[in-house]
Amino acid sequence: MSFLLDTNVVSEIRKKAPNPGVAAWFEAVPASELFLSVLVVGEIRQGIERLARRDSTQAEVYERWLGQLVDVYGDRIVPVTADVAEAWGRISVPDAVPVVDGLLAATALVHGWTLVTRNVGDVASTGARLLNPFTTVDKT
Repeated sequence: MSFLLDTNVVSEIRKKAPNPGVAAWFEAVPASELFLSVLVVGEIRQGIERLARRDSTQAEVYERWLGQLVDVYGDRIVPVTADVAEAWGRISVPDAVPVVDGLLAATALVHGWTLVTRNVGDVASTGARLLNPFTTVDKT
């Protein structure tokens, strides 16, 4: 089984004291089964740019982390394809879903992956398999 990681999960694991459920889940899953969307890379970049306006030293720390993340995930960073965009359009009606969360759910659906996120409520209506490692409850 493969997993698509949301930004909140990726960010949690880099903390000095991550949530125990998230840490245990990461330890148990082979790295080869973990994928990132380009949207997660973009959200992290956006956070770095915001941080740089008030703390350039800390922004440099996150800059290095993002570089390492991109290197480690490499070809396991997936694009938003036309199929993903169409799936997103379908799952966004009749209930609107936040755009990035919806595109992540659509990516998981298209690839047959489980979306790993803390924001299960935002994408519960999409039909994607969901896992919230913060509570260790599988929402499939």
